[in-house]
Amino acid sequence: MWDPAALPPLAGRRVLVTGGNAGLGYFACEQLAGAGADVVMASRSRDRAERAISAIRSVHPDAVVTFQPLDLADLSSVRAAAATIAAGPPLGGLLANAGVVGSPLRRTTADGFELQFGTNHLGHYALIALLLPALSAAATRIVHLGSISHRWARLTPSSLQPSTYRSASAYATSKLAVMSFGFELARRLDLTRSPATSVVAHPGLALGMFTPDRPGVEARREAAGWQRGIMQPVAQGKHEGAWPLVRATIDTDIPNGSYCGPDGWFQLTGRPALVPAEPRARESNAASRLIDLSAHLTGVDLRF
Repeated sequence: MWDPAALPPLAGRRVLVTGGNAGLGYFACEQLAGAGADVVMASRSRDRAERAISAIRSVHPDAVVTFQPLDLADLSSVRAAAATIAAGPPLGGLLANAGVVGSPLRRTTADGFELQFGTNHLGHYALIALLLPALSAAATRIVHLGSISHRWARLTPSSLQPSTYRSASAYATSKLAVMSFGFELARRLDLTRSPATSVVAHPGLALGMFTPDRPGVEARREAAGWQRGIMQPVAQGKHEGAWPLVRATIDTDIPNGSYCGPDGWFQLTGRPALVPAEPRARESNAASRLIDLSAHLTGVDLRF
């Protein structure tokens, strides 16, 4: 059984984590760095990243963590980051973790896309597409952050570019897009015999109220005792939610195209394991249309 508290040695392995300064991304960085990986923390804010790096070093004094500027809601930032990353040492893993969760009012990226779809899917699509030659050359494990919310979404023209905005629907659609891209990328990597692999992972229901505090890091959120009591049976902390993400990134026994998540009831909590995704997330025709749309919107083709 995979033990998230006893990771294999990762010395010399370079791993990029987007959105590594807070929440799930922070704990993924902490766990990877604690096992010896060279972690590249990609973030919009240098100040928040530096505070997060300090927090990691307070737990793991010898941690090797560096900052990479990246704003997934701005394609010019994505292009600049991709160029810098590709020019550096090869990546053993790319954990595409960053994302926007909910927005009461419709907001847009720097390029005019709805914020959740534009950040969660299009930003990561462009980053991965730009880096793909380097990722293939390095046999990189690419991990996409899915969500149980994909169960309530569909990839249709009206859902991808809706005439009206609903926050929860926009989030679920963005996550289904992330997952569909991840699974279709795995299929195409196989077809082209690329040594790179693509895996999807999700954290279950990971809440700040069950998350340990880290000074200077946005991770823990206090909650009333009654709230904790209600949620305790079905939720876990963000440090535990990071376990499937980390396993998907470093466990070479997980096959290309897999889906990793908690093994408990409804995949809400538990140990990281291979879990089923909704069949619609693996529908190749819908994923191919999504990739075509993504290439058109971002101006970045997916080339193998």
